[in-house]
Amino acid sequence: MNIESLLKLSKRKNKYVIGLMSGTSVDGVDVVLIEINGSGINTKIKQLGFITYPFPRKMKEMILRNAELNGGNVTDICKLNFLIARVYVSAIKSLCDKIKFPLNKVHLIGSHGQTIHHLPKKEKLFGYDTSSTLQIGDPGVIAKLTKIITVGDFRVGDVALGGEGAPLVPYFDYIIFHSTKKNRALLNIGGISNITILNKKYKADDVIAFDTGPGNMLIDYLSKLYFNKDYDKDGRIAKRGKINLTVLEFLKQNDPFIERNPPKSTGREYYGNKFLTSLLKKFKKIPHEDMIRTVTMFTAYGVYRNYEKFIMNETKIDELFLSGGGARNLQLIEDFKDYFGNSVKIKNVESLGVSSDAKEAICFAVLANETISGNETNIPRVTGASRKTILGKICLP
Repeated sequence: MNIESLLKLSKRKNKYVIGLMSGTSVDGVDVVLIEINGSGINTKIKQLGFITYPFPRKMKEMILRNAELNGGNVTDICKLNFLIARVYVSAIKSLCDKIKFPLNKVHLIGSHGQTIHHLPKKEKLFGYDTSSTLQIGDPGVIAKLTKIITVGDFRVGDVALGGEGAPLVPYFDYIIFHSTKKNRALLNIGGISNITILNKKYKADDVIAFDTGPGNMLIDYLSKLYFNKDYDKDGRIAKRGKINLTVLEFLKQNDPFIERNPPKSTGREYYGNKFLTSLLKKFKKIPHEDMIRTVTMFTAYGVYRNYEKFIMNETKIDELFLSGGGARNLQLIEDFKDYFGNSVKIKNVESLGVSSDAKEAICFAVLANETISGNETNIPRVTGASRKTILGKICLP
């Protein structure tokens, strides 16, 4: 593979592209194969296959341990950088085997990588104003092992230009889901919740998007702690509990991120073990189901509070489309309906023809296509970057 081959691929209108995503919840690797026609606003996509490929349990524990604030071990992170890439390759081969699609017919791979730490807020170090982000699962390893051009490390370019490096989905949301008839919001609920606002009158540069606060992260943590379950399936545990108003108010008063002005992004370094430590110490006697019910409501509150404070005055949304693991939490969906009321129709993004579980993986397949097409995909209004830029590192086989 040489530069001439890359240039030839960049001019190809039809491509088979794999997208990879493993989020802050570390539930597994979402891997999707899509057919892409065109680029930019003319992009058309067709999903050909999707699976979630699990991390080995001990490896998941290793990732989570090294993603905690002040919990990283440089030896572990070095090992994980290559190990995760190898898991990604296994996931890709597993998908291709399942749908009987030859690996050598895939033109391109787009990989978000596994966020191990995200520190976009500037701080002064040794005379330099610096911010940083680290996604592991090196795309160079993926490219060499699959013999396919791989684009990864999408956040780095935006952070280098003073941006938050997240969310990266808004550009994708605009070119795929924008409507000229209705104001839409797309809410992805992974470990963290992030929202994109698509005003029917706006262009891509005017899109509003940011992380609103916790998604599944607090719910998952307590489900594991109390019931040894990785998550609250369908919100069943929460449905058995009652909202504790004292706990809910404590959470509201002790989470400055929700009230912080955009641009903003966050991750496990904020909503990890440390966030819940004071809560668990203060409220030891609260029934476990009530605690999970309350953090579920708090998750919905975080989304609505951000809408109320930062969005509503500019754009009143008509439709809210949910995606990610949290879109299957029936109690969480009910809480959204309670907050947003009858004026906002709450739907699954699948009603727009895109798999809810595969949406973020599809996004990184599309972003990889945009990278090799030479298109700028960050939105400075969203991230706070000083300018638009092409995102991602292109790794040759």
